[in-house]
Amino acid sequence: MTRASKFFVIAGMAIAVLALLAPFASKTPDGLEKVAQDAGFAERGEAGPAGRFTLLRDYAIPGVHNKFASTALAGLIGAALVFGVTFGVGRMLARRPSPQNGKKP
Repeated sequence: MTRASKFFVIAGMAIAVLALLAPFASKTPDGLEKVAQDAGFAERGEAGPAGRFTLLRDYAIPGVHNKFASTALAGLIGAALVFGVTFGVGRMLARRPSPQNGKKP
C-alpha cells in the first residue's frame, strides 16, 4: 500500500469515528421519514417484514439501554461495515490483471 493510500484509509477511518457524534444529531425526522409521515404511510413501513429484520433499526442496538451509547455504537458498526465491504471490493479489483499493450487479460 502506498503512503498516499495509507493516509486516505486512515483519514477515512478517522472521519468515520465522527459517528460518535450521531447522538447529537437533530431529533426531527429526516427527509424521507418526514414525507412518509406527511403522506400517512410511515406506520406501514414499520410493520412490514423489512421492519422486523433490520439490523440496526432506528440507529439503535438492542440490549444497550443507554440511548447515547446505542446510537454511537450503531454508527460505528455501520461505518465499519461500509469500510470493510469497500476495502474488500477494492482489494478484489486491485488483484485483477490490467490490460497491457492492448491485449485482453
